[in-house]
Amino acid sequence: MPDAEKKPAKRKRRTKASEPRGLSPKQVVGAQPPAAIERLQEAIVADGGVVIGAYREPLGGQWQVLAGLPIEQVAPTPYQRDLSETHVARLSDAIERLGRFMDPLITVRQSAGQYWTPNGNHRLAAMRSLGARSVVALVVPEAEVARRILVLNVEKAHNVRERALEVIRLAEALAQLDDGPERGYETEFEEPSLLTLGCCYQVNGRFAGGAYHPIIKRMESFLPQKLSNALAIRRERAARLLELDQAVGEAVAALKTRGFESPYLKAFVLARINPLRFTLKRGQKADFDETMTKMLASARKFDAGKIRSDQVARAGGAPDE
Repeated sequence: MPDAEKKPAKRKRRTKASEPRGLSPKQVVGAQPPAAIERLQEAIVADGGVVIGAYREPLGGQWQVLAGLPIEQVAPTPYQRDLSETHVARLSDAIERLGRFMDPLITVRQSAGQYWTPNGNHRLAAMRSLGARSVVALVVPEAEVARRILVLNVEKAHNVRERALEVIRLAEALAQLDDGPERGYETEFEEPSLLTLGCCYQVNGRFAGGAYHPIIKRMESFLPQKLSNALAIRRERAARLLELDQAVGEAVAALKTRGFESPYLKAFVLARINPLRFTLKRGQKADFDETMTKMLASARKFDAGKIRSDQVARAGGAPDE
């Protein structure tokens, strides 16, 4: 191509650097800890632990304590995801090979000298499997960190099932501790659809939430009701979704009877009965009950005899979990 016809190279957009903020290195430790932190240090010692030091985290200047804790007094929060035995085994092997525990847990002290860790369950289990007597932890004085820290949890990638179970367990715990409006916990819950899907998983651990997630996201919003009342609504919605899943399963079984074999059969059926595909504008939310009623009716009327093999072959999407 002649030089005159060459397209000019695209100029890279400059990103403006963030303004300096937070503490200088000297400010991290160059102050007297407040009385609340001193009381926390005393409690750690009384619990059989040892205080390594107190400092202010460098971004927001919040005080926290680095400590060694007896491992039997540390437990995961009751509302996080289930342990992956494979992940624990890999961590145990890595720690054993290195001969060092390098990554402190984040903990919050509870009553009776117990410490909850909201993001270190796998590391804690790995250390227990290795016979460790203690762990090093960052002890944070604010109890609400135990739930808010979940949004920073990147120790292991979540799938829909893990995310949904983590969120619904958190919602149930918060309903007992601080029964505020559901929509007041948007940061902690991430997506309203996960609450409904979490209720489904509590009933059926093999529920294929990944197949329904894109549809449910287009119907769900955070509720104004208190968590205790919102949870009742979520469970009612989950019951309807499980009823739909049963009807979809029957349609998939009918397709298999006709000889169709594909990991995308459920996604194919859902695409055929989804009334939102071409009717809902971006950003709009559909009514949950109305949409469920339409989809359930369509699933029950699904005629596998009218489906051609080329239609299934063209279908894609996420296979069943």
